[in-house]
Amino acid sequence: MPAISLPTSIDATAELLRGGGYVSERALATSLYLALAMGRPLFLEGEAGVGKTEIAKVLAATLGRELIRLQCYEGLDVASAVYEWNYPRQIMAVRLAESGGKVAEAAKDIYSEQYLIKRPLLRALEKHDSGPPVLLIDELDRTDEPFEAFLLEVLSDFQVTIPELGTVKAAQPPIVIITSNRTREIHDALKRRCLYHWLDYPNAERERAILAAKAPGVGEKLGAQVVSFVQMLRGLELFKPPGIAETIDWAMALKTLNAKELDAGTVDATLGVVLKYQDDIARVRGETAAAGVESAKRAAG
Repeated sequence: MPAISLPTSIDATAELLRGGGYVSERALATSLYLALAMGRPLFLEGEAGVGKTEIAKVLAATLGRELIRLQCYEGLDVASAVYEWNYPRQIMAVRLAESGGKVAEAAKDIYSEQYLIKRPLLRALEKHDSGPPVLLIDELDRTDEPFEAFLLEVLSDFQVTIPELGTVKAAQPPIVIITSNRTREIHDALKRRCLYHWLDYPNAERERAILAAKAPGVGEKLGAQVVSFVQMLRGLELFKPPGIAETIDWAMALKTLNAKELDAGTVDATLGVVLKYQDDIARVRGETAAAGVESAKRAAG
């Protein structure tokens, strides 16, 4: 898909997301439009499963840009996030040079770009034919604070320093989406470099629209009941409330079982699709599930 221009209004941004199957509330479209227009990273925070990562994927697809994803985890370092040297190739080059009597020449070349392994952050700063890529820094809260501090240079000046080669600076900054599930607080210094948006679970109306877009063929009646039941689950004190992905998976599972509407037996048998912890399943199965089914049927009409 060829690259297209950035949206020029909030409405155009919402339409861009809708074109990728993402049903957005206006507040999110506003934050995303401002981030694109101002060239600022967008920091998305919220519970797991509310669609934070999907925004970057849809944005890359609808704009025709490359998606570069940095999946964060504890212990993430520069070698995994930015670059590292291909030591086996460097050693081989030196040994070949020794056999040919050209050690001095090899010593000059082994720290050239041909031996550089480029990781996501460095690749995001390079020039791309389709335009600046979408850089997704996913689940930043999983990293350690030293790596978070390292990101400050990248997000401030869109550049990284490689001691052997110098500073690499983006001619055109990438579109940066940062997500956090808030398992720990991100430092204010990093947040100040971003625009911020809290992404919450959708209300019932928006979740029905999401389900209609992502799970066509489920049926309006069953879809409405599924959404109502999931909304009820999120009101319980569960260890892990279901996200939007679980709503879609459950609706598709029920469709696979040829269900036309919810019933207590089918709900009990399929709770493992929508809930991922046994304690949560045990709490909901039985009377709570039966009551939820009846409530969902009434709510769905």
